[in-house]
Amino acid sequence: MSAHCQLTGAKPGFGKTISHSHRRTSRRFDPNIQRKRYWLESEGRHVRLTLSTKAIKTIDAIGIEAAVARIRARGVKV
Repeated sequence: MSAHCQLTGAKPGFGKTISHSHRRTSRRFDPNIQRKRYWLESEGRHVRLTLSTKAIKTIDAIGIEAAVARIRARGVKV
């Protein structure tokens, strides 16, 4: 599963790990991505979305219908 949120667009950040001796090595900061299934009442079916935990909280606040409308506005197929 790619570390990419369908609603917020959160992607991995990149940086460096710095050891005690101050050597730098590359690392990746992944968002907390979860796969979640929602019932989409307007279409009478379930949709499975790849979401960050922040996006799950956003869906709890605005509702799944508004969230799917936002995802489709970004050009992502649902």
